[in-house]
Amino acid sequence: MDVKKVALLVGALVIAVVTAVMAKNMFSGSGADQASAAPAVPVGPKILVARKALPVGTIIDQEALTFQPWPSELMQEAYYTEGSPDADMSKLLGTVVRNPITAGQPVTRGALVGPKDRGFLAAALGPGMRAVTVPVSATTGVGGFVFPGDRVDMVLTQEVTGGGDGPALKVSETIVRNLRVLAVDQRIDGLNEEGKTEAKLSTSVTIEATPRIAEKIAVAQSLGMLSLSLRSIADNAAELERAVASGEVKLPEGASPAQERAMLLAVANRPSDNATTFTTGGDVSRFQRRTVPARKEDTDQRVAAVNNLANAVRTVGGASVPSGPVVRVSRGNTVTVVPVGAR
Repeated sequence: MDVKKVALLVGALVIAVVTAVMAKNMFSGSGADQASAAPAVPVGPKILVARKALPVGTIIDQEALTFQPWPSELMQEAYYTEGSPDADMSKLLGTVVRNPITAGQPVTRGALVGPKDRGFLAAALGPGMRAVTVPVSATTGVGGFVFPGDRVDMVLTQEVTGGGDGPALKVSETIVRNLRVLAVDQRIDGLNEEGKTEAKLSTSVTIEATPRIAEKIAVAQSLGMLSLSLRSIADNAAELERAVASGEVKLPEGASPAQERAMLLAVANRPSDNATTFTTGGDVSRFQRRTVPARKEDTDQRVAAVNNLANAVRTVGGASVPSGPVVRVSRGNTVTVVPVGAR
């Protein structure tokens, strides 16, 4: 065999063996790197964080907060740690957010204010809103099934005499819609000592309103009886659709989706005193009135005015006009009076 061929064959074998060994070492090293675990990050105790964005005035409920592990080196004394007495969820329910909290952000002790703390009700109010308290009973307060955070309409029931001799006009009117309930009596939540929802008869309800609506409610209390009408949760979406369709809501051009959601949410949650409805006694019973009773003097004056008008139109252009029902036909400047039924 040629010596050169043998040398080339031996060299090729050596190169193949070296390549195989290097490939084996390379893949085995890569596998070892993948199998090696990353150094564990030290995790401290669980702290209280927000499950969702909590704007100012949000009343804390079961779905607002949760406990989450937090790195030890990032712990602060202001955080609520699991197991501490002040981090008991049953005590935090019903508190109000004083400063805005983003989703996933730790909750600090200064961010929440409790019912017994100073400024609690002011923190629960939205910007530019006022708190108004109205008396209620078992019938006007929906039997105790109105809880803080619910939305209600306010109905005014009154009797309008009008100064006449007949029976007074009985009427009810929805004067304000979509009011947020802040408190029922002294309670800011509807839970009992066991943490369960409990319907309880109340004597007063505190609601959130604009300054103008607060004035209307104050006057309405002197006019008649106020009743609360509980709204469905789905009514907020319908109210928003109505506002968008009527042009009350105009989204600015170039607004981000987050800005649009914030604007639409503000519109859906604001109280309204327009597009009110009313019902009279005549709409309920045929034996009740639909109008305000007028005074006898006013009635006599109206009858006299009608008679005078009838006498004035009996003669048109010097021509005698029949006293019965007539139809006036105008052709340009010429007016012809035709008795009803005449040919």
